[in-house]
Amino acid sequence: MGEIRNVRTATLIGHNGSGKSLLLARILYKLNMIDKPETKYVDYDPVEEEKGASFSSHVAAFEWKGKRMFLIDTPGFADFISEVINGIFIAENVISVVNAVAGVEIQTERTWNLAEEMKKPIMVFVNQMDKERANFDNVVAELKERFSKKILPLVVPIGAAESFEGVVDLLKKKAYRYKGEELVEEDMPSEFNDLRSEILEDIVEQDEELMMRYLDGEEIEYDELMRVLKESYRKGEVVPVIAGSGLKEMGVEALLDYLESIGVSPAEASPYKAAMEDGKEVEIPLSEEEPFCAYIFKSVVDQFVGRITFAKVIAGTLKNGDTIVNVQKDTSEKVGHVYLPVLKQQKEVESVGPGEIVVLLKLKEGAVGETLAHKDRRVKIVVPSFPEPMFSRSVHPKSKSDIDKISGGLSRLSDSDPTFVWEYDPETGETVISGLGAMHLDVMVERLKRIFGVDVEIGRPKIAYRETITAAAVAEHKHKKQTGGHGQYGHVKIQLEPLPRGQGYEFVDKIVGGVIPRNFIPSVDKGIREAMKKGVLAGYPVTDVRVILFDGSYHEVDSSDISFQIAAIQAFKKGMEAAKPVILEPIMEVEVFVPEENAGDVMGEISSRRGRPLGMEPSGKGMVKVKAEVPLAEMLDFSNKLSSITSGRGYFTMRFQRYEIVPPNIQEKIIEERRREMQEQEK
Repeated sequence: MGEIRNVRTATLIGHNGSGKSLLLARILYKLNMIDKPETKYVDYDPVEEEKGASFSSHVAAFEWKGKRMFLIDTPGFADFISEVINGIFIAENVISVVNAVAGVEIQTERTWNLAEEMKKPIMVFVNQMDKERANFDNVVAELKERFSKKILPLVVPIGAAESFEGVVDLLKKKAYRYKGEELVEEDMPSEFNDLRSEILEDIVEQDEELMMRYLDGEEIEYDELMRVLKESYRKGEVVPVIAGSGLKEMGVEALLDYLESIGVSPAEASPYKAAMEDGKEVEIPLSEEEPFCAYIFKSVVDQFVGRITFAKVIAGTLKNGDTIVNVQKDTSEKVGHVYLPVLKQQKEVESVGPGEIVVLLKLKEGAVGETLAHKDRRVKIVVPSFPEPMFSRSVHPKSKSDIDKISGGLSRLSDSDPTFVWEYDPETGETVISGLGAMHLDVMVERLKRIFGVDVEIGRPKIAYRETITAAAVAEHKHKKQTGGHGQYGHVKIQLEPLPRGQGYEFVDKIVGGVIPRNFIPSVDKGIREAMKKGVLAGYPVTDVRVILFDGSYHEVDSSDISFQIAAIQAFKKGMEAAKPVILEPIMEVEVFVPEENAGDVMGEISSRRGRPLGMEPSGKGMVKVKAEVPLAEMLDFSNKLSSITSGRGYFTMRFQRYEIVPPNIQEKIIEERRREMQEQEK
């Protein structure tokens, strides 16, 4: 177990192609932990191996100058943002890797904003300084333009592209160049003096006493500069920037040195919010004195090993032989072995403590977002918020023999990703998977095939429509059945009322005088919840409805739980038909980044898709950001159109905003299309 003050955890974030995985690979190669400086060591599943890209996070533990380091590499694709969210959530430090050629890209901005929302300090590694058209000054200018924090270029390049030959640490006043295979330390060239003075001023102004001494002409010692820099970084007031090249292994040592010297340790980090069994909110500090508690942020399905669980230890210690509880699943099991993550392998250790990442093999339960805890304090860590999966497709096994296997495979995959969900409809025999985009679902389907041996056919994209009501209505149903012996009897009268958008479902019990016994009231609620799974217009889930149970009757012998469930289901269907039902569609908050000259065409395209443009603002380097609200149904083919309008330079992000009523003419088309689907499934 590492001393808590000597632990550093950092998550690498950034746009796809910024070189995060290669950077981590080069660090591990430098430490003689892998034989070849390639990225494939990182990739756990065969889909990543084949495509040469990361679709999930990867963790490596290593020692650096007396500190136990944990680096987490995250995907750069927007469809796998849940991996980034969890990576930031469990790290005390965030390193934004920026491509020195492309500069600040959309995922740079998006992931940076996530780190700021979670109040995590950020460093920047400007990578690929050896590439053609690399420009460190442009990247720094963009960082200053896009982000409100004070940007501090501490390690700057010597040259760029073909002439990139090393880096200068302005605080240490040292230059580092490769001469052959050897990295040589030299004194800082004099032409960097002005840059150093600028950085010193930026640092000393963070501390009033230091600033006064500096203005008086006093030489500020390196240790004092580092003390102020560390405190300002921990508070999130400054962003250290380090230039380098993962491929050339330049600037890599400087990055690790700054993570070691000014990086936030678990002992200095904010506590995690958690909920006790009674719902009371508490804060769990990262401390060895607390009972054991860990958050599962990654779950891998390995076709040979089985479930591999990665958890961030938040409090207490975990040793071989300890018994732990999965709080959400209420399961208890003994831990046979405790491992640190080291690439595809694991390093067995006797124990792990706060701030460290532990790997556990073959846990019975272990979905991402769940909490492992000591049996005497079953707290649940409050999970970060994840985007709602809005992109759906139906999947059908190609072989009938795979019907049973598909549910097991999808369940394990959904355990590994909170933004991937699936549902089986026994009436239609259809399995629907939902995620954040086409790439997300394609990768999951490929994993289903490769890991679980299930080959499926993919249906058309589906939109997560909902149904609701727009008027109040009263309905009743009497379920009466006599089949010899005990019969069935349940009778309910309910009133349906629309709720404000986003309120979901509310059940109100107004039964008086015992017309329905108390023990059957939950049965009515259960029946209504079941009925709400399928609306009366097109079979979509129902939302934003208040149901008031105000009357009914029962039979002393024949009434039962199932009788009142059936009565409630039928009453709800009748009531919904009378309450002017409508279909709701998801509305997305869309941000489109386009060259200025294409902004007008893009605004017109958005309007033609039933979108509502909300405005436009500069986005740097001749680009503008167009904000709009657009129905998700209209965005499915928007990417290709945007690429056509902007000659491939435009890109966009979107996230779920709210549900809105579908216009009547479109509603009719949705209902008709849904009916055709159901008829085809019945054939």
